Amino acid sequence: MRAMTYDRYGDNDVLGLTEQPRPKVGPGEVLVAVRAASVNPVDWKLMSGALDALMDVRFPVVPGWDVAGVVEEVGIDTPEVAVGDEVIAYARKDYVHGGTFAELVTVPVRAVAPKPASVDWEEAAGLPLAGLTALQCLERVGTGPGDVVLIHGAGGGVGSFGVQIARALGARVIGTASADQHNRIRDLGAEPVAYGDGEVAAIKELAPEGVHVVADFVGGTLDVTREVAAEGARVVSIADPDVIGAGGQWVWVRPDGQGLARLASMVDDGAVRVDVEQTFLLEELPEAFARSQEGHVRGKLAVRVAAD
Repeated sequence: MRAMTYDRYGDNDVLGLTEQPRPKVGPGEVLVAVRAASVNPVDWKLMSGALDALMDVRFPVVPGWDVAGVVEEVGIDTPEVAVGDEVIAYARKDYVHGGTFAELVTVPVRAVAPKPASVDWEEAAGLPLAGLTALQCLERVGTGPGDVVLIHGAGGGVGSFGVQIARALGARVIGTASADQHNRIRDLGAEPVAYGDGEVAAIKELAPEGVHVVADFVGGTLDVTREVAAEGARVVSIADPDVIGAGGQWVWVRPDGQGLARLASMVDDGAVRVDVEQTFLLEELPEAFARSQEGHVRGKLAVRVAAD
């Protein structure tokens, strides 16, 4: 099969299009013919070696954890799915090796959910990792009706899902982002606030009694959070372990087919949309990583692997 791989840590120039063996399909797994995948910053951070202390790596690595595709083969004891099913998954495994920037990928069946019927392959591929990250963070701190939620980094891939999911859970949302993102954030359902000078004052003006939930998707926001949080506020971060010492929770997203199915239903119901800024071909993955590394991506970067 065709796959983008790297055989050592490094920059984008270590990526190359190679031929790899067809993956073996173990018990409790499905083999997915990949239609599309999407880029997340963790993909190139892993490739750089920055997360070597955290995760085992087996070279050559096929990077990628987001996938949308069609079930081509099932392993033993997988009654949940059948050959031909259209599925999505956050396909992270226990070690880094066989990822989704390839024509075929194996995925534990517990991580698989039906593809939202209302979106195309590229949009579907942009949902799993970022969408589940936002959902798990907001559910971990019990977000619900009546809450005022502050989302740091509301314009990014995770943040834009966070805005929409928090709204779907019944909350009012304030979102911080650069000024050029404000129209988009407003369209998603949040009240935008610019980063930097005046940020605290602007949040206090919108929520004078303080915010009830803070979801930090960028890091470096604890000082602002302390200034604007109401007494007893629940705080969660994916980017700053220091949040633990401040009474908050630090979250690393887990594969979860059931949670992903709930997200897919939100998409089909119109409560959540997936914004795709740009789509690349499989062999253009180095360019896709470079775009992600520039920052300020409006939504998701998709990678088209195969046509329908």
